[in-house]
Amino acid sequence: MKYDYLIVGAGLFGAVFAHEATKKGKKCIVIDKRNHIGGNIYTENVEGVTVHKYGAHIFHTSDKEVWEYVNSFAEFNNYINSPVANYKGTVYNLPFNMNTFSKMWGVTTPQQAQKIIGEQVRSSGISEPKNLEEQAISMVGEDIYKILVKDYTEKQWGRSCRELPAFIIKRLPVRFTYDNNYFNDRYQGIPTGGYTGIIEKLLEGSEVRLGAVYAADNEEFNGIADKVLYTGAIDELFGFCYGNLEYRSLEFKSKVLDCENYQGNAVVNYTSHDVPYTRVIEHKHFEFGKQPKTVITEEYSKQWRAGDEPYYPVNDEKNNALAQKYIALALEKGYILGGRLADYKYYDMDKIVRNALDLAKRIL
Repeated sequence: MKYDYLIVGAGLFGAVFAHEATKKGKKCIVIDKRNHIGGNIYTENVEGVTVHKYGAHIFHTSDKEVWEYVNSFAEFNNYINSPVANYKGTVYNLPFNMNTFSKMWGVTTPQQAQKIIGEQVRSSGISEPKNLEEQAISMVGEDIYKILVKDYTEKQWGRSCRELPAFIIKRLPVRFTYDNNYFNDRYQGIPTGGYTGIIEKLLEGSEVRLGAVYAADNEEFNGIADKVLYTGAIDELFGFCYGNLEYRSLEFKSKVLDCENYQGNAVVNYTSHDVPYTRVIEHKHFEFGKQPKTVITEEYSKQWRAGDEPYYPVNDEKNNALAQKYIALALEKGYILGGRLADYKYYDMDKIVRNALDLAKRIL
């Protein structure tokens, strides 16, 4: 064999594994159907601003080993994710905290906020939630649900909250403190200059081919490596032979604005139906930029169709069962699998790094 590993996908999972394999003296070839490395964490420079091409990516983790690992490839700043929600022109802090409750009800103490939420939950009379709407109301009450959950969730999923399963909202973060930090993790930040530089360093020593599409019956790549690590869509690997898995997709509309500061925050969610996009990202705020121009991206959620980029797996019972059929077939054929699309599971970035490192330790 010419290579020890053919790695399909030049995203974070494939790049971490390639780096670890290269350190062990293995020869790797990494291919990707896109014309750039980095997968969905790819960043590019526009007017001096580091732009997150496929949506906001904030690295956060409580795994010290993973944090130290990514920091060995780039310097991370001290960015804290503190998104806000705009509902019909009124701005609320996220996650739901005392700043949110004070704006919504005029309360000033945790006891006052807890009383209002408790009364709304009790008055709903919901003991066994049958759908997402009932699940949310049974946790946070009617006001928070209607203003900050309902329309935003329906835009995300393209369906009424009454038609969505309750398990989608397993928990809603409610804090009775004035803390606007969205994440509870110990470590958090953005790599200075973006994520692409990290991927470049991880792929040093590997051969990389872009614009290369892989399939199980692809004669160009089969036979050139001893083993194949596949990180792409698991149903696409076998030509959708059992049928398509379902995903939600995204559309991004970016523009350069001739102003220094457009919205005053990196992430603003729009939680009413009268705004078609789910959020607006102003990229310069991830790195506390002072550039004379700014770059914003409107993010639209949409139903996935053939040819669209799959972003979020629809992990209901039907799709999970179908994914397991594909995964079993791939393992039977000798593939190594990893990452969000191959596992048909949504992962935060730190979990991707952890899973790739654990795989490398196990098989290298």
